[in-house]
Amino acid sequence: MNAKQGTILIADQMAELLAALKPASFCTPLKILHGSSIGQHFRHILEFYTCLIEGCDSGMVNYGGRRREQRIEESPAAALAVLEYTMTIVGQLDEQTTILVESEFSDRGSDNRPAYPSSIGRELQYAFDHAVHHLAIIRIGLESSFPDLVVPANLGVAPSTLKYRKNTAHDTALLHNTQD
Repeated sequence: MNAKQGTILIADQMAELLAALKPASFCTPLKILHGSSIGQHFRHILEFYTCLIEGCDSGMVNYGGRRREQRIEESPAAALAVLEYTMTIVGQLDEQTTILVESEFSDRGSDNRPAYPSSIGRELQYAFDHAVHHLAIIRIGLESSFPDLVVPANLGVAPSTLKYRKNTAHDTALLHNTQD
């Protein structure tokens, strides 16, 4: 599976969840998330993808300079529309295209930010990993604050962890079968 396919896979997970969320649960500040909402985490995930897409035109990605669009964090439908648009564009990207990623390591206001070479494929991988991380946070918020909502079992779990769990379960099953 390549980075574009992985992006589409995680987008499908996000779309399924967005379709199940009610606006009230999407926007509610959650104590367990230090006052942030599920919607704010979705907005944050989507901003990384939109920053990458916007940076493809100029050849420079700046995740720190992203626009924070409040409408995305206020409406599951708006977040889903941005997600669908983003995935349409991702499907058209060439993973091998070289880009620069402008970095920021401090809040001290330095104008001298380094830029590092990367590729669209590598940045899609980064956005995927970033999304998995935030989906795990979303999962914590949903399970603790909205226990009636069914959360997909693999939401926010990295593919390497899923693979490890599958192999460990398989190894454990083999061990038990040989001991009988």
